[in-house]
Amino acid sequence: MTQVPGEESVSSESTNLQTFVAGLPKAELHVHHVGSASPRIVSELAARHPDSKVPADLEQLTEFFTFKDFAHFIQVYLSVVDLIRTPEDVRLLTFEVARDMARQNVRYAELTLTPFSSTRRGIDARAFMDAIEDARKAAEAEFGTVLRWCFDIPGEAGLESAEETVRLATDDRLRPEGLVSFGLGGPEIGVPRPQFKPYFDRAIAAGLRSVPHSGETTGPESVWDALTELRAERIGHGTSAAQDPKLLAHLAEHGIPLEVCPTSNIATRAVRTLDEHPLKQFVDAGVTVTINSDDPPMFATDLNHEYEVAARLLDLDERGVADLAKNAVHASFLDAAGKARIADEIDAYTRDWLARA
Repeated sequence: MTQVPGEESVSSESTNLQTFVAGLPKAELHVHHVGSASPRIVSELAARHPDSKVPADLEQLTEFFTFKDFAHFIQVYLSVVDLIRTPEDVRLLTFEVARDMARQNVRYAELTLTPFSSTRRGIDARAFMDAIEDARKAAEAEFGTVLRWCFDIPGEAGLESAEETVRLATDDRLRPEGLVSFGLGGPEIGVPRPQFKPYFDRAIAAGLRSVPHSGETTGPESVWDALTELRAERIGHGTSAAQDPKLLAHLAEHGIPLEVCPTSNIATRAVRTLDEHPLKQFVDAGVTVTINSDDPPMFATDLNHEYEVAARLLDLDERGVADLAKNAVHASFLDAAGKARIADEIDAYTRDWLARA
């Protein structure tokens, strides 16, 4: 085969960047608890609960996780949620998610949990909290990965789920130590953001930070609603914000970060192709962006791959990728000392890498 001029160097650059990303210390702000269940864990849970719709066979799982559209993704996601039936299931999943994060050098993650999905299936609320906290502490001790929680309203379940979620998040007898934020997920179409304002008001009054999903499958008006009604400090996805220059200017001026999940947006058909993804448009408008994996095994991705995708879309070298990683650290709800520690680690890693290069 004839060598295309420059092909070897391009391939080498790509491999070098992949290696750099793999070793880069990282933080992740938009990643779902159940959606992070690896095929191995999903298979194990499906074997434990053979009455479920989820196949235990690993090859069949690949086909099962091929989505027709966002509605089909939600249907599949809820089928996996149904596998989490006991506190032992919750603990296993949480600890194994942390293990997978540690393998990618994730130093800190804000993991989105939907406790309503577990309590309505009969898991005792206290037992649920104990399971996630036990896994969090064990993971930090064993892997060094720090986990914090976002409690998420499943929008498709209505206001009943909102009431239960805010109760679990604000009851001092139940609220877990690692809880830092309050979110809203699920389908956006037919689930307007303003109806959840009273629940976000209660969560914010209790000291939690507001991080709803918005503008993933609906227009920019959904993002405006999240900002004005739910007092969002970060926006989950926010893909359609690119359609509204005034909204982009507002996000940039007020320093409100977007939690961008490129591969997820393609898998759920929120964006048609990666080349059409608005990530570069966000950056060019001065909006702070963070890179995230959302539901990584379901979308056949991981955080390392998402950074590689972002590097291509934004034409970044190692320094640019490192700056992108620090965006997530600074946009996180980690304490100042923790942010400084991870940012310093990113800088040291990058200096060492470039010196060797």
